[in-house]
Amino acid sequence: MRPSVINHCCNLLILLLLTYSANTQTWFGTGGVIPDDGTPVTFTIEIDNLDPSTLDTIHGLASVHLNISHTYDSDLYVALLAPDGTAVVLTSGNGWDGDNYTGTHFTDTASLSITQGTPPFTGHFRPQEIMGSMNNGRMGIGTWTLYILDTYPWADQGYLINWSITFGENPTGPFVFNSSNLPIVLIDTYGQQIPDDPKILVGMKIIDNGSDQRNFITDTPAYNGYAGIEIRGSSSQMFPKKSYGFETWDAQGEELKVSLLGMPEETDWILNANYTDKTFCRNTLAYQVSRSMGHYATRYEHVEVVINDMYKGIYVFSEKIKRDANRVNIAKLKPDQNTGDPLTGGYIFKIDKPTGSGGGEGWESDFPPPGNPDKSILFQYEFPKAANITVPQKAYISEYVNSFETALAGPDFDDPQLGYRQYIDEGSFLDYFIVNEISKNVDGYRLSTFLHKERESLGGKLRIGPVWDYDIAWKNANYYEGEYYTDWSYQFPYPDDYWQVPFWWGRFIQDTTFANNLMCRWTNLRGNLLSNAWFDNYIDSVAAVLDESQQRNFTIWPILGVYVWPNPWPYPLTYTEEISTLKEWIHNRLAWLDANLPGNCNSVGINQLPAEMLRLTVSPNPARNTVKVSYNSVSKKSVVLSISDPFGHQVLKEVIGGGSDGTIDWYPDISGLNQGVWFITITDSPFTETIKFVKL
Repeated sequence: MRPSVINHCCNLLILLLLTYSANTQTWFGTGGVIPDDGTPVTFTIEIDNLDPSTLDTIHGLASVHLNISHTYDSDLYVALLAPDGTAVVLTSGNGWDGDNYTGTHFTDTASLSITQGTPPFTGHFRPQEIMGSMNNGRMGIGTWTLYILDTYPWADQGYLINWSITFGENPTGPFVFNSSNLPIVLIDTYGQQIPDDPKILVGMKIIDNGSDQRNFITDTPAYNGYAGIEIRGSSSQMFPKKSYGFETWDAQGEELKVSLLGMPEETDWILNANYTDKTFCRNTLAYQVSRSMGHYATRYEHVEVVINDMYKGIYVFSEKIKRDANRVNIAKLKPDQNTGDPLTGGYIFKIDKPTGSGGGEGWESDFPPPGNPDKSILFQYEFPKAANITVPQKAYISEYVNSFETALAGPDFDDPQLGYRQYIDEGSFLDYFIVNEISKNVDGYRLSTFLHKERESLGGKLRIGPVWDYDIAWKNANYYEGEYYTDWSYQFPYPDDYWQVPFWWGRFIQDTTFANNLMCRWTNLRGNLLSNAWFDNYIDSVAAVLDESQQRNFTIWPILGVYVWPNPWPYPLTYTEEISTLKEWIHNRLAWLDANLPGNCNSVGINQLPAEMLRLTVSPNPARNTVKVSYNSVSKKSVVLSISDPFGHQVLKEVIGGGSDGTIDWYPDISGLNQGVWFITITDSPFTETIKFVKL
């Protein structure tokens, strides 16, 4: 248990003074208790006669001084809010388990960033956002607010002793941002602070002039409307650069389906800050790997974000995991569908912490994690939402999962008919295992793990995925051996952590057929989609696209070479070093898996899989102008065939009816495609498969 906070010296008189000098004006404010229950607290200074009243680079905000008594400084998030609601983060997540901010002065001209200081942070430090952003012509008269949040509720209540604001001549100005090679997202909160919950109405513009076109903030927006936005995330909320979830809305706050950045139209979207991932590609790398395997993974684009005229850096704009014909394509289960075939699907649920809006509602597994009888696995409703799912629907999905787990734990678990295979789509579990083990995700299998089940008449079996939340994978965690390229993620050896891995994965590996299928799948993928060259090409392509924008991002967030939870040491000093470190670790991890993956696949070659796992072929390969795509459909119904580039951008799509024997042949015209690698995907719901071909 953490030690209690030391007693503050004395009660302070309520004081509000204005001192004048030739060049500066300083306003003083008082403090109070900083609660330890996750509730933010605010302290205000009223300014009614600032001269001049308008803040700019001639006379504007120069510094903030504060004294705080608090243990575990890294729990604290401290921001300054101008009268119009615009905020700059002074400090967030700094100081580890050190105590107090004593005589701490924040000014943009300090030689040392607060991220490089040590408690009690006595002296002058640059804040975590540029304070000069306030000096852009806004009014200084009004209520200035110090916003403090203890992000980790524990026994360490703190106290703001006092604080002050100084205005002076020739202060710093805003960070200048006019254009980008990336799409630009502009958000106007209308003077509101974006909360954790609920969503607030904001104005939103997206500047997207298309591929290879430069985007200027003054250009005509591709989207110009409204959104409902809120802060998202769990542990990531400690970071000064926030992630956001938002819905596209109309002016009345009603959901509005739109297509953004070339993605299929929907209402729910994510802006992921990726603050701790300094490569900006760990999440997208997992998405890309899974998509290349033939599964749906959230579409994404790297963008730059501006909120209330303040540049916020690089974000990953992506789809939210959701039931939709273009996302998780399962049947829509309605509240009045409580019997028969409709009751059997579709469902989306997850294994995760019970945090966030609606989080925690679901059911517990009857099977505790291995070696941890005092802990449990929590399944949470995702679709239908907890507020909408009915009692019969809850009973059906929990009983189905329990039947799967009972069969997997039973003596006949590996029997093709009596065992677990009657309940799950084995291929999706094989591929999910591969993604989590390549990335050595410390949260893999036990958190942010989605599953979905289709209606019985449409396939019915339980599938795992889509993949989600890999920013502390791929050697980006300094705990639970996440920085090492050896050993298994599924063999989670830390019983003290409440969030444990289900028993499934160790049991799967005990099944000789599963292990052999895993080796066959791995052998096939390593020959092309999961080769060292594939990873290098993808990571280098992201780095090339972000070469310009990363410089801006790390100017306003100067964290290269600086520890950000949970970065492993040593901390690369440049973006180029971040990229090379990631690639080197992946090479080592792949080699370790090559040597240690269980199972045997002696009967198949590098480009061959068992017949039951491969039904899509393409010839010739490589090809020049046309190819023949052949597919043997088990369902004998219409299928969707598409061609995409290595980044998931779809260039051709066609729906083709299945023949009486299920045989489908497709002859797409590829003469207009650029030379290089392309991917053909078949969607025969709920089955998907992807194959690579080379255009000459």
